[in-house]
Amino acid sequence: MIKLRGIVFRLHPLFSLMMLVSVATGFFVELLTLFVIVLIHELGHVAAAKSFGWNVIRVELLPFGGVAETEDRGRSSAFQEAAVALAGPLQNAWMALFAVVMSRLGIWDSGWCDYFMTANMMIGLFNLLPVLPLDGGKVMQALMSRWLPYYRTLLLCSLVSLLLAAVLAAAALLGIRSSGIHLNLLVIALFLVYSNWYSYRNVGFQFMRFLMNREPVMERLIDRGTLAQPIVIYRHRKIAEVVRLFMRDKYHLVYILNDGGRIQAVLPEQKLLYAYFQLNRPGSAVSDVFVLE
Repeated sequence: MIKLRGIVFRLHPLFSLMMLVSVATGFFVELLTLFVIVLIHELGHVAAAKSFGWNVIRVELLPFGGVAETEDRGRSSAFQEAAVALAGPLQNAWMALFAVVMSRLGIWDSGWCDYFMTANMMIGLFNLLPVLPLDGGKVMQALMSRWLPYYRTLLLCSLVSLLLAAVLAAAALLGIRSSGIHLNLLVIALFLVYSNWYSYRNVGFQFMRFLMNREPVMERLIDRGTLAQPIVIYRHRKIAEVVRLFMRDKYHLVYILNDGGRIQAVLPEQKLLYAYFQLNRPGSAVSDVFVLE
């Protein structure tokens, strides 16, 4: 465990296991280099997160990157999330270019430069795969949340990530008859399968956290002035169904129609959240909670 400026950097057990194996097989220097690359990759995320005012609590280092636990109190936008995600692979890009320069100048051994450059390119490109919790998966989720309701975004991203992680595991097993199992890829793929299966099972919890953080988002949007995103529903729709239509970086006005298609009321999203949390009536129809004229 490493602590830098109040941020805890922790080795994932998978990384720790690989370090033990590397000592036994004589590849400790290579894995130590990989550790430094991953650490710099994560410091890129930390620097970007800090620039947006996020509180970074803990970073868990994995062989292919890491997972940062942040506390942004719901104020982050999809743009900020994508920028923080891309800051990691950006570090791999400049380190790979640095290795090329060192090789051309003859300062570093060409064989070592090739390894350093290849390791950076592999980590950077692998992290750009659209699989959560990889950086590419976070960018995918941020982009989807620009056009889809956030609940649907969480659900779809978990399913896409789970499917692609399973494809990676299958690809690792395809080499059994030819070159053998790609053990590193298989271990990472199985970790991603488990991670996304767990994420899929907990979509409801993730969405609940999103709803609980709506207040600072609404304050940010209203404070700067924003165009309201309308939601049009019939009066019999349940409160829980309506809030699942909320989008990440949008402020909503909910238009409620009667059975004849006429507008009976227009409610700000705060009213729906009040009914959901304070009145504890997520399963009630909108017409049962509010007096509609």
